[in-house]
Amino acid sequence: MELSSYISSMYGLGPKRAEVLASEAGISTIEDLLYYFPYKYIDRSRFYSVREVTSDSSYIQLHGKIKNIRKEGNGKNARLGCIFYDETGEMELIWFKGLQYVATQLNPLKEYIVFGKPNFFNGRFSIAHPELEEYTPNNVRQCVGWQAVYNTTIKMKKSYMTSANIRKIIYNALASLNNPIKETLPQYITEPLGLMPLNRAIRNIHFPENLDSLQKAQARLKFEELFYIQLSLLRQSKFNSSKSQGLLFNHIGDNFNEFYKERLPFELTNAQKRVLKEIRADVGSGKQMNRLLQGDVGSGKTLVALLSMLMAIDNGYQACFMAPTEILATQHYNNIRKMLGEMGVNVALLTGSTKKSERKIIHESLLDGSMNILIGTHALLEDVVQFSNLGLVVIDEQHRFGVEQRAKLWSKNANPPHILVMTATPIPRTLAMTLYGDLDVSVIDELPPGRKPIKTYHYYEDKRDDLLRFIKKQIDAGHQAYVVYPLIEESEKSDMIAAEQGYEYIATHLPQFKVSMVHGRMKPSEKDAEMRKFAANETQIMVATTVIEVGVDVPNASVMVIESANRFGLSQLHQLRGRVGRGAEQSFCILLTPYKLSNDTKKRIETMVGTNDGFEIAEADMRLRGPGDIEGTAQSGLPFDLKIADLAKDGEILMLARDTAEKILKNDPALSNKLNEILLIQLHKKSKNIIDWSKIS
Repeated sequence: MELSSYISSMYGLGPKRAEVLASEAGISTIEDLLYYFPYKYIDRSRFYSVREVTSDSSYIQLHGKIKNIRKEGNGKNARLGCIFYDETGEMELIWFKGLQYVATQLNPLKEYIVFGKPNFFNGRFSIAHPELEEYTPNNVRQCVGWQAVYNTTIKMKKSYMTSANIRKIIYNALASLNNPIKETLPQYITEPLGLMPLNRAIRNIHFPENLDSLQKAQARLKFEELFYIQLSLLRQSKFNSSKSQGLLFNHIGDNFNEFYKERLPFELTNAQKRVLKEIRADVGSGKQMNRLLQGDVGSGKTLVALLSMLMAIDNGYQACFMAPTEILATQHYNNIRKMLGEMGVNVALLTGSTKKSERKIIHESLLDGSMNILIGTHALLEDVVQFSNLGLVVIDEQHRFGVEQRAKLWSKNANPPHILVMTATPIPRTLAMTLYGDLDVSVIDELPPGRKPIKTYHYYEDKRDDLLRFIKKQIDAGHQAYVVYPLIEESEKSDMIAAEQGYEYIATHLPQFKVSMVHGRMKPSEKDAEMRKFAANETQIMVATTVIEVGVDVPNASVMVIESANRFGLSQLHQLRGRVGRGAEQSFCILLTPYKLSNDTKKRIETMVGTNDGFEIAEADMRLRGPGDIEGTAQSGLPFDLKIADLAKDGEILMLARDTAEKILKNDPALSNKLNEILLIQLHKKSKNIIDWSKIS
């Protein structure tokens, strides 16, 4: 058989099981099957005797025969059992599912290899649902040493596609190949780096010769996966920079200079100055800018965006600024209008709530060029919104927009505008290099002067009285407080305190203060009204769900209480904490949890208490949850599926892969050298899974 052969042609698999593998695991060909990598390995380096089994035994492997096969009960209560024995003793094997299939595999005349976790019950040991293999030379080779374990779904298990069966199918597939698996990396890469040949790596990833061979196989396959991602992204980036002509912002004019000299709300940090220089270099190069701006909550990204938009205006272009929610768009609009004052820059706000009469004026002023900056939500994407000369697009909290939505902004101008995407969700370096490897990345890693680090404390739920006294003390000093809950209303399945119940609790125990409430089921107008009251200090306490996670800016708020903090992820906790600390006064974040916490939750809480550094938190979050679950990457989606590499653990391999790709492209940008023909073939093969994010960011 060949790698391209369909698995349905494999002996003993059958069309129905092949269909299940295709629908559940994306496995259609032999190659798909061989690249369905194990997620863990079990050490099966020794056989135990029945006499050696104890109550402390974990997974064990035995060799012997069976007898007394019997079926008991009916329907849901049915079970299949038999006695397993060797020369030292006997124990019971039990099955509760798939009885008919299992019964056909049992034969008292054969010898078996049994693998499973023993339990002691009614005076004897038993193993429920053991792995059962006929004792043959081939099976012994498969069941000795490090054994692969594969992910399976419920549908796969119902079709008897267990991990053990998948292992068998892969073993047969490898045995049936007509030729060794062809190499996919040039020799000039594999030899100096000491990478295991692909054919041997594939065989060892499924059936390791020993632990050393397994580790070398993993290193080889991880490198290749990350290398081709980086090669594709870097090659596309070089192509874009050489081919895509950008709008030229060739001078700094009156609007920028007046704002910079007379209207800056505070002295720019060195980080902001550095980022502005990077942006000026981009827009003045004649090439299109595609830049990702990362900055922690409150680091001053909006000010950098405004200065960038003033560059566009000074060069005769318009700018637009898109935010994910009406609350955030309105806040940006108000802040930018306030900062610009009477400068004469025409700014408008376009959201779903904008009246028809106001929309007409906005549309007309965009087309005649009199509108300089348009700030808005998804409403900016409507076909009717057309610009006279759009030069710069700024997208805030970019991960909250879909790919197609962002692409619509790209097409609002005959010549592609410069793109600045911003996020307050710090992205670990390895993830940024992989998600945005073809974008230039800027980081604002300083807070504006006068800002004090937020002090974070962990309280258990029995400290509520102390917490109420602390909130009262802060409000008596003239400040305000948030109290955030993870639910909108009470749920039978959860012991979390709902926001509505929390509102009653706060209002009852702190009756001297006025309390607002905001949650996701309120109408936008109702939310805005409550937010405005809190911003104006008409209410002193804001009880809310995570709707206030992004965008609410009340400098007077100095306390953030997060109820059931154990229910939130690290990035979300960090975003919520960022709602305070917006002014010059000392701010506090209180994480309230029950006593009983999982180990992962304890690590999250300890991380939050220990640091305010968003990037440190993002790294910890990725280690705990994996890259695909980090807020932002789950919505936008990784531009590929990682089959074996782990961005939380394989940073060194990623750097090696990127360095290797950069050196190759430096010497051969078009990959036209005969030695690199193999790279072009592999890139073409993999290109269907890798998106050019630079064109849609």
